[in-house]
Amino acid sequence: MNRSTFEAVALRIAFVSLMGFIGMSVQPFALSAAIGALLGIATAVAAMLLAVRLRQAEPHHLIAGFLGCVVGLCLGLLFVYAYVQAGITPGAVAQFVRIALPLLGGYVGLVTGLANAEALPFDLVIAPKTAASSLTTKLLDTSVLIDGRIVDIAESGFMEGRLIVPRFVLHELQLVADSSDSAKRNRGRRGLDVVQLLQKQPRIRLEVSGEDFPETKEVDLKLIELAKRLQAKIVTNDFNLNKLAQVQGLTVLNINELANSLKPVVLPGEVMRVFILKEGKEHNQGVAYLDDGTMVVVDNARRMISKTVDIIVTSVLQTTAGKMIFGRFDERQQSIGEPRASAATSTATP
Repeated sequence: MNRSTFEAVALRIAFVSLMGFIGMSVQPFALSAAIGALLGIATAVAAMLLAVRLRQAEPHHLIAGFLGCVVGLCLGLLFVYAYVQAGITPGAVAQFVRIALPLLGGYVGLVTGLANAEALPFDLVIAPKTAASSLTTKLLDTSVLIDGRIVDIAESGFMEGRLIVPRFVLHELQLVADSSDSAKRNRGRRGLDVVQLLQKQPRIRLEVSGEDFPETKEVDLKLIELAKRLQAKIVTNDFNLNKLAQVQGLTVLNINELANSLKPVVLPGEVMRVFILKEGKEHNQGVAYLDDGTMVVVDNARRMISKTVDIIVTSVLQTTAGKMIFGRFDERQQSIGEPRASAATSTATP
C-alpha cells in the first residue's frame, strides 16, 4: 500500500469514526447512544459512496443534476407556500408536507437532470474546450489494453493527460477474460491488469466513462461515437478501427505505427552485422532478425545459416505490418582468405 492510498483509507476511517461519535453524543430523534452511533456511521458511508459517484461523473452530468435539483427544490417550496396560503391548520401532516415536498422536488429534479444531461445546451454555459484540452483526451481501445505496451509508454512520460476507458470496453475485456479458451482468457486478464497499472501512473489521469450507446451494438462504433462526443483521440492497434475512425475525421494514435517509427533508420549501402537464423523463401536466401523484430532478407546467405555475417543493405520496404530490410552477403570477404590459404599450402608442399 503506497502513501497516498494509506492516507485516503486513514481519512475515511477518521471520518466514519467522527460521525459515529457525533451520532452517539447527540442521539438524534431521541435514539439511544448505540443506534445514534450506527446512524452516524451509516450517514458517513452514504456520503463516501456519493462522493465516489460524483468523482466518476462527467462535468456536464454534474451541472445537469445540480440545475435539476435547484429547479425541483424551488418547485417544492412553491407548493409548500401554496399549501400554507391555503389556510390548512398546521399539524403533523402539514409539518411533514413542508419538509417532504422540497426534498421530493429536489430528488425528482436531480434524477430528471441526470437523465437528460446530453440534451441540454451546455455550450451556452460551459466555456468551449481549448485545443490543448481536447488534444490531451484519449480513448483506449480493447486491443491497446490487451497489448500492454501503453504502460511502458506512460512510464516513459510520452503518454500523458486524460485517458478514458469506456465501461463497454471493460465489459468486452471481462467477456474475453471469462472465455473458455485459455489464450483468450489470459489476454483478457492482461487487459484488466493493464487498466490497474495505468491507474497507478502519476503522469496520467485514467477515468472510466459510463456513457453508452444502447442502439449501437459493436464496440468499435460505440468508441467512435464517444470520441466524437468528447472530441477525443482514439488509441488503438486495430487496423480496421484505425481506418474507420480516420474516414470519419477522428485522430487515431496507433501504437504499432509508433513502434515502427522508432525503429532505427537503415539506408541502402550501409553495412550491418546480423545472425542468419534460417533459410529464405527464394533460392540461396537467408533470413535474420534485428533486436526489435525487423526481418532482414539476405541474398547469397543460405550457406551461412547459424553464423554472424556482415551484409550490405540493398533496400528497405515499409509495410503496414512493419519494416523489412533486404541485403546481400558479400562473398568476396571469404574469398580474400581462401587464395592466401591455398598459396600457403602450395608453398609448404615440397
